[in-house]
Amino acid sequence: MALCRLARSFLVVTLLSGTAPLAMAAPAMVPADASPASAVDPRIGTGGAGHTYPGATVPFGMIQLSPDTAMTDFHHSYAWAAGYQYDDPTIMGFSHTHFSGAGHSDLGDVLVMPISGDVRLEPGDAAVPESGYRSRFRHATEIEKPGYYAVTLDDYRIRAELTASRRVGWHRYTFPKGKPAHLLLDLRPSIYDYPGKVLWARLHVSADGTVSGCRTTRGWAPGRTLCFAMHFSRPMVGRTLYDRETKVAYRGFGGPGNHPIDHEAQNGRELEGVFDFGKLKEPLLVKTSISPVSEENAIANLDGEGQDWNFDAQRNAALEAWNKALSVIDMQGTPDQRTQFYTALYHVMLAPTLSMDANGDFTGPDYQRHRADGFEFYSTWSMWDVYRAQQPLLAILRPDMSSHFIRSLIASQQTSPFGLLPIWAYQGLETWCMIGYHAVPVIADAYLAGVRGFDAEAALKGMIRSATYGPYGDLTDYMKIGYVPIDKEPEGASKTLEYAYDDWALARMARAMGKTDVARTFEKRSDNWRKVWDPQTGFMRARLSSGDFHTPFTPAAAAYGSDYTEGNAWQYSWYVPQNIPALIKVMGGREKFTARIDELFDAKVDPAIFRNVEDISGLIGWYAHGNEPDHHVAYLYDYAGAPWKTQQRLTQIMQTQYALRPDGLAGNDDLGQMSAWYLFTAMGFYPVAPASQEYAIGRPFVSHAVMHLGNGHDFTVTADNLDDAHPYVGQMTLNGQPLTTPFLRQQDVLAGGELHFVMQSQPPA
Repeated sequence: MALCRLARSFLVVTLLSGTAPLAMAAPAMVPADASPASAVDPRIGTGGAGHTYPGATVPFGMIQLSPDTAMTDFHHSYAWAAGYQYDDPTIMGFSHTHFSGAGHSDLGDVLVMPISGDVRLEPGDAAVPESGYRSRFRHATEIEKPGYYAVTLDDYRIRAELTASRRVGWHRYTFPKGKPAHLLLDLRPSIYDYPGKVLWARLHVSADGTVSGCRTTRGWAPGRTLCFAMHFSRPMVGRTLYDRETKVAYRGFGGPGNHPIDHEAQNGRELEGVFDFGKLKEPLLVKTSISPVSEENAIANLDGEGQDWNFDAQRNAALEAWNKALSVIDMQGTPDQRTQFYTALYHVMLAPTLSMDANGDFTGPDYQRHRADGFEFYSTWSMWDVYRAQQPLLAILRPDMSSHFIRSLIASQQTSPFGLLPIWAYQGLETWCMIGYHAVPVIADAYLAGVRGFDAEAALKGMIRSATYGPYGDLTDYMKIGYVPIDKEPEGASKTLEYAYDDWALARMARAMGKTDVARTFEKRSDNWRKVWDPQTGFMRARLSSGDFHTPFTPAAAAYGSDYTEGNAWQYSWYVPQNIPALIKVMGGREKFTARIDELFDAKVDPAIFRNVEDISGLIGWYAHGNEPDHHVAYLYDYAGAPWKTQQRLTQIMQTQYALRPDGLAGNDDLGQMSAWYLFTAMGFYPVAPASQEYAIGRPFVSHAVMHLGNGHDFTVTADNLDDAHPYVGQMTLNGQPLTTPFLRQQDVLAGGELHFVMQSQPPA
């Protein structure tokens, strides 16, 4: 993703070698000795890049139970967008909600820390051992597997193990013998923290030992409430509930006791609980459920999914769920290739996340309780990112999930106070982060790929509403004069370009549904990119209400709130995926077009020029792979008749932007978009314009991959002579027949078959 318009964001993915997960018995389509889950290392992307988390979750699950090494002040939080930084020396605790690869952030809900011996109530300073409840740890003691995380907390000599089901986080803590065991629950910290972020919280201990509560925060989605319930495998021998807030003018009157140990419930803005279990001879197990709706629903979720105390059975069930999910692609390669490939696929399947209780309740963007009827409600939508490749990949691999996703989008639109589809939403609430109305191409691409099971008429109605709501991003002027004037709305050039693409996607779906008048209206609007094309400079530029181009103009200039969204003129002037032939024409024809792309990649650029725009990273010349607007650019050579240049650039990108290291991915993973780009590219093709029903062909980076499509067909990619010495495509065949253009129809992929490459050392003569 990119930084948000109001609250800037950022995501990064990295690939890291490390402890390889052991496989369970795998689904029949994948041999047990080569299960996809055995190749995944969830740590990839947790270091200086990626912003992914290493903890336990299941595919698209509501729980993301993961270690947090810091929850720092908002102004210094960018590196901790997922709560975990690989280079940090201490763990602060384990919380139950995280984003995978987001640039901006929030969450880190229901933080717990097991403690042996004396209890400290503040996290302390990571640089000062034993100054607080945080603990030192070593990577040598960490284990990361799909659905499982373990680490030793050195200061307490506690072995911590985590696993998850869809709505419940499972903990197992082995304490040292002879020391009192405690569990601390801190409801104060958040990812992207700041004083006053917690608006209110409540904490309650029931007579049966259930710990439950809720907290409301004013974070990225202001006024978000998350509730939880917690069970322990051992009865408490004591408990203390604290309200740590000191700067309060009036608290009302106290409860039936005068000390924290007397309380069975607390309400306030800075709550903590300490639960005592004495000297244990066996591990303490903890089960925690969450609910975006109510404390009652959290308890029901725990009762429904938190049966018995068999931690290992739940761990195996989580791994089995991942083996099944990852088996949608059977990729053969070296261990490193498999680790990189399946870790990317793992990241693609972390979002959107389930945001619905077991009874069907969910919270809508109107902050009210609603009930999902016949579908599951999912949220966590980084639309500016995932429409490009992550959702198009899931539409063909998992149309069953895409159907739930689209019904969730429709439900969000129908419960929105503005009647708009999600822009950047999580746990049902809208953040208004980023630009465009990119839920439109997500829906259109899925519909055109054959995804059904949702009300297409209702979807189209919501798409039109989102594309015509004047106050949003100055659509009023866009609809009136054909562009977004920079004197009325920041980032007018980018918004005009992205609106035009979204309009085209809407028109594609309308035409497929037989809505000719609607299609014509939005096809006309999709040509609005021409309004920001400046033939004098050869760049897309912002214009004023008067019609004049915005000055002064420097193609290299990039700043938040400028003419462009997390980019500059070099990076945004290629964004006409809906009509690349016309873009080639205005740029002077094929030769000049390819020369301009060469200039983009070959420029000598000082990265310091982007020091104040965190999301622009992964530079190759002006090309910035770490941010999404450039993701299609390497494939544009195909459209100009120079596919060998696409192959050259893809080799360059794959070799420099992805690696098996904690910092091995440029940019943010953006809820799976960076990983989806890698997967498509590794298999040799990419959706340059989602909803076009066409892929541009690049070159393969794996010699054999079988996509087990959601419609029951298999599409296979194979390659001969694939090695570093043979980076160019010599021949291509589709189902044995020569493929003479670098394009692949989506219907041919969905029908199943084989795309075969023969690689060679030099570009074709």
